[in-house]
Amino acid sequence: MSAAGTAAVSPDNPLAQVSELPFRLPPFADISDEHCREALLAGMAEQRSEIAAIVGSATAPTFENTVVAMERSGALLTRAWSVFGNLTSSVSTPRLREIEREVAPLEAAHSDAIRLEPALFARIAAVHAARHDGGLDEEAVRLVERYHLDFVLAGAQLDEEGRARLTELNQELSTLSTTFGQNLQLATEAAAVRVGERAELDGLSEEEIAGAATAAADRRLDGYLLALLLPTGQPVLAKLRNRELRRRVLEASLGRASAGEHDNGPVATRIATLRAERARLLGFATHADLVLADSTARTTAAVDAMLASMAPASVSNAEAEAAIVREAAARDGVELEPWDWAFYSEQVRAERYAVDTAALRPYFELDRVLVDGVFHAAGLLYGYRFTPRPELVGYHPDVRVWEVSDAGGAAVGLYLGDFFAREGKRGGAWMSSFVRQSRLLGSSPVVVNNLNVSRAPAGQPTLLTLDEVNTLFHEFGHALHGLSSAVTYPRFSGTAVPRDFVEFPSQVNEMWALWPEILSNYAHHVETGQPLSQAAVESIDAARLWGEGFGTLEYLAATLLDQAWHRITPDTEIGDPLTFEQRALEDAGVASSLVPPRYRTTYFQHIFAGGYAAGYYSYIWSEVLDADTVEWFKENGGLRRENGDAFRTKLLAVGGSVDPLAAFRAVRGRDADPQPLLRRRGLAPA
Repeated sequence: MSAAGTAAVSPDNPLAQVSELPFRLPPFADISDEHCREALLAGMAEQRSEIAAIVGSATAPTFENTVVAMERSGALLTRAWSVFGNLTSSVSTPRLREIEREVAPLEAAHSDAIRLEPALFARIAAVHAARHDGGLDEEAVRLVERYHLDFVLAGAQLDEEGRARLTELNQELSTLSTTFGQNLQLATEAAAVRVGERAELDGLSEEEIAGAATAAADRRLDGYLLALLLPTGQPVLAKLRNRELRRRVLEASLGRASAGEHDNGPVATRIATLRAERARLLGFATHADLVLADSTARTTAAVDAMLASMAPASVSNAEAEAAIVREAAARDGVELEPWDWAFYSEQVRAERYAVDTAALRPYFELDRVLVDGVFHAAGLLYGYRFTPRPELVGYHPDVRVWEVSDAGGAAVGLYLGDFFAREGKRGGAWMSSFVRQSRLLGSSPVVVNNLNVSRAPAGQPTLLTLDEVNTLFHEFGHALHGLSSAVTYPRFSGTAVPRDFVEFPSQVNEMWALWPEILSNYAHHVETGQPLSQAAVESIDAARLWGEGFGTLEYLAATLLDQAWHRITPDTEIGDPLTFEQRALEDAGVASSLVPPRYRTTYFQHIFAGGYAAGYYSYIWSEVLDADTVEWFKENGGLRRENGDAFRTKLLAVGGSVDPLAAFRAVRGRDADPQPLLRRRGLAPA
C-alpha cells in the first residue's frame, strides 16, 4: 500500500492530540465543524501511512508488528470519527450534513484500501497460520482470528477485478446510507403535525400541551407541534381524544420519507440491490447470509426457525387483542382503525387492570429515575458510583457529565447523558462511545446515552412514560457494557460483540426498572412525594401481557421485512418498494390492517442507515438470552452484589474478547433455554 494522501492536521486543531481533559473527554467547546472535517481527512492519510509502514516492513510478520500495530493505527481518525459520528446524530446542522456527504464515500474507500490490500492480508494470514505456535494468550489468539475473519468477509481473497468492483459498491452504499439517514431526519422534522387549537389536544397532560407549544415556538410557528419519534407508533396516539388528529399523526408517521424531495423508497431499493450484488461477489447467496456468517445465529435457517416458532402465536395473540379493542371502540360508535388501537387499548388496560399510564407519569421524573433508579441499581449490583462533573462541557447544553468510580473508589470512566428531543437530533435512543477502554492504549471509557424525551417547559419537571423509563434502563445497559470493559485490545472493547448479542446486556438491565427495591427508590410523586402504591405496582404486573400480541407482531413484521429486503438477489425485480413491502409481509403471514410494522421501509433507519441490516432479528434473538438470564438472577437472589459481579466480570467486562455464547454459558452454566422468553411474551403457558 502506498502512503497516498498528504492531508495534514493543523497544530491548533483540538482533535490533533489526545485530549488533556479527564478521561480524554473531547474538548467539545473548542471543536468546530471544520476541525472535524480536517481531522477526518488527515486521520485517513495518517492511517494509510501507518498501514504502508506495516506492509513495507522487511521483518517477517508477527503478532506485534502486524496485528498489534494495526490496533495502534488510526488514532487521529478514531478520535475524529467518535466526535463527528456523535455530532451528526445529536446536533446535526446543514454544514455537518454536507461534510458527512463528502466524507462518507472517502471513508468507505479508505476502509477498502486497508481491507483489500493483498500484501497486508498476506501478513495477517501468516500470523493467523502461526497463531497457536507463538505463545499468544487467548485474547491475542482471538484478536488474530477476528482480524483474519474481518478481512475475509471484507473481500480480501477476491481477485483484482473483484476488489475493484467491491470498492465501487462500498462507496456507493456509503453515499446512499448517508442519504437515507439525512432524508429521514429532514422528512421526520417536516412531518411533525401542526395543531391550531388547544382543544384538539384534549387528552394530553398540561405538561405535554406546553411541550407541544414549545416545540412550535422553537420553529417560530403558531399553535402547537406534535413531533414524530422514530417508530411507527407515537405515544400521543394512546391519549388524544380527537380521532381525526390521531389519524393525522399516524398517517404522518407511516408516510415519512415516502414521497417528494426526501423519498427514501428508491434509496432503500438501490441499497438492498447493491448489498445483494456485494454478497454474491463475496461468495454468499444473499446479504443476510453474509451478515449471519459473523453472528451467533450463524445461519439464515436458524433465524427462520426462531421467527417461524413465534409468528403464528403472535398473530393469534394480536387477533385476540384486536377483538377486545374493537369492542371498546364500538362503545363509542367507532369502527376500529390503526390510529384508534393505542387509544382504546389504553382504555382496556385501565378497565381490566386499573392501569392509567398517564397517571403514572408524575411518579417517573427524569432525574429521579436516572439517579435513584438507574444509577442506584448499578450501585447495588456493580458497586458503581456516579459523581456529577458540571465543569466538564458536553457537545450541547443539554448534555450532562458524570464521573464513574467503582466500589473501591477507583476511577472507571465518564458517563454522558443527552436525554431531550430537539431539531437536528435523529430519532430513537442509543448509546455510543467517545473513548473506548483499552489496556493497550491506556484508555478508559467515555460513553453517552441519547434519548428523545419531550422537554418540559422551563421550570417544570420532565416526566417520563413507563416505556421511556424502560428505554432509559435499556440504553444504560449498553452504557454499562462500555463502562465495564476490561480488555487489552480496542477491537474487543465494550459493545464490540456480534450484532445479535449486543442487545442482550441492555435488555437484561431493563429488569431492574420494576424490581421492587429499585422501583420503590425512585417512583415517588413529583409533587406530593408519595411512593407509587403497591396496588399500582400489582396492576402494572397484572397488565404485563396486555399488548404483547400487538407489540410482538409489530416487531416481527419489521424483522421479517428486514429479512425480505436482504434475501433478494441482484436480479430480483423490486418494483414499487412499498408494494414489495406489503407483499413481503403477506408472504411471511404477518400482514395486518390494524398492526403496521414497527418500522416501514422508508424510515427503517436501523437497516438502511444503521448497523442492523439483516440483523433486526437481533433484539428477539438476544431476548432469548435475556429472559433466561433474568431467571438466573431470580434463582440466585436477584439484586445481589455477588450476582452483579459475576455478570460484570464474566460477560460485560470481556466484550468481544471471548466467544459471546461462551460468556453467556460462563454466567448461566448452560446454553440458553427459549421457554422463559415464550412465557414472557405470552407465546407459551406460564
